[in-house]
Amino acid sequence: PEQVQPTAWLRVNDEPVVWEACHTFSGSWGYHRDEDTWKSPEQLIMLLVNTVSCGGNLLMNVGPTPQGTFDPRAIQALSVYHDWMERHSAAIYGCTQSEFAAPQDCRLTQNSKKVYVHIFAWPFKHLHLPGMGGKVAYARFLHDGSEVPITGSAWETRQLALPPDEQLLFLPVKKPEVIVPVIELTLI
Repeated sequence: PEQVQPTAWLRVNDEPVVWEACHTFSGSWGYHRDEDTWKSPEQLIMLLVNTVSCGGNLLMNVGPTPQGTFDPRAIQALSVYHDWMERHSAAIYGCTQSEFAAPQDCRLTQNSKKVYVHIFAWPFKHLHLPGMGGKVAYARFLHDGSEVPITGSAWETRQLALPPDEQLLFLPVKKPEVIVPVIELTLI
């Protein structure tokens, strides 16, 4: 798909296929001096995460100026990926669509026993993970490595009135200062 973001793994004859999304940093495939529709940092990171969470690869097009250099806006857009990937590359490289369903306003990527929760809209104090009850041994933020407390005991699950197949993460009230925070879940 070009300039389109799929919402699920692409299939041919109902079989998942290898696919790549082709996008631009702005509304143009080549350099355009007066282009004013450049994607925001949030859009760039969400585009990457959405693609990987649907089993795809992201290809970003950038056109050089007539002098053969990159426009400063393109360099700034590339630095968004660089800066975010410095702390969150484990949630992208080697990952694909998760076997679990994503919570509201989140996307999941997975690499074997690691599931990565990419949080697009920050919830208030708790994040419910359907279908993951009793399956998470440890949770931590990727940007700083700090632990994210989780429900653990059957007593705690009953006290919180959670379905037995649901895991609950206890989040800070304030969103971490990263474009898209990621929580790494280590599965049992």
